[in-house]
Amino acid sequence: MKRMMIAAMMMAIVPGAALAEGNHSGGHGEAGMMEIGKPGETSKVKRTVQIAMKEKDDGGMVFEPASLSIKEGETIRLKFTNKGEVDHEFVMDVHEGIMEHKALMEKFPEMEHADPNSIKLAPGASGEIIWTFAKAGDFGFACLIPGHYDSGMKGDISVAH
Repeated sequence: MKRMMIAAMMMAIVPGAALAEGNHSGGHGEAGMMEIGKPGETSKVKRTVQIAMKEKDDGGMVFEPASLSIKEGETIRLKFTNKGEVDHEFVMDVHEGIMEHKALMEKFPEMEHADPNSIKLAPGASGEIIWTFAKAGDFGFACLIPGHYDSGMKGDISVAH
């Protein structure tokens, strides 16, 4: 219900804006499929990738690792730990989708996400996304909490044939 109210408010305020849930430039199509892939099945996980979210001593913010190499069709368990002192999120999509979503988050910083290609974690928390990377290409990931992307919290996903 809360998401529907937020979506309705956003549509009233910013007609035609891309919503955090629904059609980003990556586009949700059949059965949750996006250009970057779709939610995966636990039974098909081939490997687990540990990803840390944290701040650096110089004020920057990072994901470790900052790049992922995956095979087309591979189902991966992305296991996250927020090792920082503030909330962080992970959103993966086509690069254009990330930039559109970043701009929207700057306008609506309290916006909540419920997309299967994202996760938000409080300090010390952990979580996971199980994802099937169905299409070869170059994609990205980022923390879109205002200021975090600009502090370096972004990365690349390379999906090879």
